[in-house]
Amino acid sequence: MRNVQLSDRKLIIGGFFCLIALIYIIRLFYIQVIDDQYKLAADNNAIRRMTEYPVRGYIFDRKGKLLVQNEPSYDLMIVPKETKGCDTISLCEVLQINKTEYLRRFKKACQAPNSPRKESIFEKQMSAPTYAALQEKLYRFKGFFVQKRTVRKYPRPIAAHLLGYVGEVTKEKAEKDFYYREGDYIGVSGIEKSYEEVLRGKKGVQKAITDVHNKIIGRYMNGKDDTLAVPGKPLYCSIDMTLQEYGELLMKGKKGAVVAIEPSTGEILALISAPSYDPNLLVGGKERSRNFTKLYYDSLNLPLFNRALTAMYPPGSIFKLIDALIAQNDGLINRSTVFPCAMGYPPMGGKPKCHAHGGGKNLPGSISVSCNSYYSYVFREIVDQKKYPNFIDGYNHWRETVKTFGPGTHLETDLPYDKPGNVPSVEYYNKVFGKNGWRSNTIVSLGIGQAELLLVPLQMANVVAAIANRGFYYTPHCIQGVGNEKFLDKRFKQKHYVGVQKQEAYQNVIDGMQGAMEPGGTAYANRLKDIIVCGKTGTAQNPHGQSHAVFLAFAPRDNPKIAIACIVENAGFGGVWSAPVVTLMMEKYLKGKTDRPEVEKRVMAADLINGKNLLSTGFH
Repeated sequence: MRNVQLSDRKLIIGGFFCLIALIYIIRLFYIQVIDDQYKLAADNNAIRRMTEYPVRGYIFDRKGKLLVQNEPSYDLMIVPKETKGCDTISLCEVLQINKTEYLRRFKKACQAPNSPRKESIFEKQMSAPTYAALQEKLYRFKGFFVQKRTVRKYPRPIAAHLLGYVGEVTKEKAEKDFYYREGDYIGVSGIEKSYEEVLRGKKGVQKAITDVHNKIIGRYMNGKDDTLAVPGKPLYCSIDMTLQEYGELLMKGKKGAVVAIEPSTGEILALISAPSYDPNLLVGGKERSRNFTKLYYDSLNLPLFNRALTAMYPPGSIFKLIDALIAQNDGLINRSTVFPCAMGYPPMGGKPKCHAHGGGKNLPGSISVSCNSYYSYVFREIVDQKKYPNFIDGYNHWRETVKTFGPGTHLETDLPYDKPGNVPSVEYYNKVFGKNGWRSNTIVSLGIGQAELLLVPLQMANVVAAIANRGFYYTPHCIQGVGNEKFLDKRFKQKHYVGVQKQEAYQNVIDGMQGAMEPGGTAYANRLKDIIVCGKTGTAQNPHGQSHAVFLAFAPRDNPKIAIACIVENAGFGGVWSAPVVTLMMEKYLKGKTDRPEVEKRVMAADLINGKNLLSTGFH
């Protein structure tokens, strides 16, 4: 009896499972053969994983004016594996490309680091008409979809070299940094490069459901797995938009650079490299490529070349200020010291040459008239001073003290690609002249800022800022703060003391700089009403043509608000072209206007690149 009950129980349980299996079989048969609802749903829908690109951080000037913003842009993306049935002929017509170009791009999309199952850019930064035409026909282009992005927009066409530009990530960069994929955008130069990590923000991801017409019909799982993009942080720049724009107008038609610094903070108020370009030219797809090629191959003007940071020039007579400070600090000269000048440096037969300035001058007078002979003697005094058993030791002392002002070093600014300039070493001269084959007089032209001595304009501005501060400087930087909290790296708040701390030495040099702006001084024609300017002119000899015009200055004398250095290539004397640029910018910054419209008109009208209005008179 018990065996019969067990047998019946087995039959019942087995029958139950058979019934369930039969129900599943019937249901599957109905779904797969009779009812095509689920088949259509599977065929007509796909999940698309889309990267949500963050809005790049905005950039403002020191007064809160917008320097860089964003505008919408659209990239056409491709997933090669999904393009079966795509109307390629129509797509080529919309994009204005031929079949060969289509196949080239398709092949690239299938290659590593991409794959047939991954999306990649097929057409970047489409124009508005192209985007509109594409949207109407997108249902015919299987495997393609539009990715929304943002691109940079510049309200004012200024500060191209300081702001920099954004370009595509290279294959090599994408392989090294997992944040980027080939085709992403990244800062290439200027602020865009230096502050890339804070400007770029953080990417998000969206999963969308698309139908057979390639249209998005909803969010996968109602967006449960989506992550939001985090916008880039805003940057608060130290430059003054009005001053920057004005300086660029003054430098139009000229080659050279201007750098203005606030001495009390090290903040860069303006950074100009001329000739420049409209930064909006390097935004967009095809247009950007054409514009970049045109700018890159402009061999006459080199508009992409940042002269303010990377062009190394002989400083000329502005370098006499450093020599005067070192010699006083070493106790070799004082305010009353006079050296002879007979239109040149007597011990070397009148070389370096000098201009007529009424005989020997004391220290302040030597600066105001810019006597070459005086600073040839000063250089020799420093290098040959008796406390050093060998003049080589004296030369190294001079060189190392010079470098504390910035020349011959990277200033560690927050802009990329700055060059260190050159303060030649003992090893260099041993190689040129042979060991024991040179003396102080052999290289005496270093004392007047010539020979192998080279500075970049940023260093020139830093030197005059250090003098304005009477012995120290802050690392020049162009960002006041990062993010809404306006964070500033502590290294930009640290004072850097130069190798001369004797305050009397600065007093004498600054008296000479003020004298240069007064009657009899080399920059007298550029004096300002109601503002005491302390300046120094320079004429940097150029082996490739006419000398470069150099001028640096700070103002006011007490509690200085601005320090500027300017170099105009092949323009002759510093008092003729560079000094007007500097003093006009000072007026504009300190007074909000200029009281010298005739000077402003002359400078703005001058086209020195083509040799127009180039005067042949002036001063050192």
